[in-house]
Amino acid sequence: MSTATATYPPPPPYYRLYKDYLQDPKSAPEPPPHIEGTYVLFGSNYTTDDVLPNLEEQGVRQLYPKGPNVDFKKELRALNRELQLHILELADVLVERPSQYARRVEEISLIFKNLHHLLNSLRPHQARATLIHILELQIQRRKQAIEDIKRRREEAQKLLKEALGTLEGQ
Repeated sequence: MSTATATYPPPPPYYRLYKDYLQDPKSAPEPPPHIEGTYVLFGSNYTTDDVLPNLEEQGVRQLYPKGPNVDFKKELRALNRELQLHILELADVLVERPSQYARRVEEISLIFKNLHHLLNSLRPHQARATLIHILELQIQRRKQAIEDIKRRREEAQKLLKEALGTLEGQ
């Protein structure tokens, strides 16, 4: 049986670079440098820039206004209403003219892509709000723990005073 099809193939050969790690942790090689810019992975190009590409770059027509001052709530509602209308029209077309459904499906697909892009635009805000919520919960838990410690300390001091009073009274 070859090593490529073995149930438990041997480890890759670079494990030998770490053989003296327990005795001397500095003997291990440095990790590879961070990748900056674009890179190829499994034949596809990727980038380390965390930027949401606009719809035109993806070859999709944008159905909502461009610019930084987009009212997301209003636009999402408008696109949702338009989606509902197009789905009803698709049902009507499928009943009356089944051969003409392709254009309606493309329009629905365009609306979904715009909805998806708008929602993805809100991801950084969602991440920030989630982080703030988590931090607030941590602060609340720590304050409760401090109050619990203070309460138990006071109880212990009270019990200690009672025990000392009992011992002194004997």
